Amino acid sequence: MPRKVTPINETVDNEATAEIKEKSEVENLSRMLAEVLKYLSDDEVEVIDIEYLLNHTEGLKEWWEQYRENNRKEMEEEIKKSLSKLSLPVLEKLMEQIKDNQA
Repeated sequence: MPRKVTPINETVDNEATAEIKEKSEVENLSRMLAEVLKYLSDDEVEVIDIEYLLNHTEGLKEWWEQYRENNRKEMEEEIKKSLSKLSLPVLEKLMEQIKDNQA
């Protein structure tokens, strides 16, 4: 069966679209970083309020939730690898916590 050949124009369009999305994402991350640094460098802020930052920096809360979800798989793997090194009482306590969370 013959393969479908992607037209050159379509390939160029896809690459250009990906480039634009990447540039937009970098600009958005730069904007959020600037807002956070502005907050952190404010001499009037005595206590850093993470919730304030997440709620008042456009897009930061969504980015943070996505970042945490992406790292979830890595955390799960690290936990699996470390289970064999834990003592029996610690494993039993973990099992109890898991059962409590499932109830």
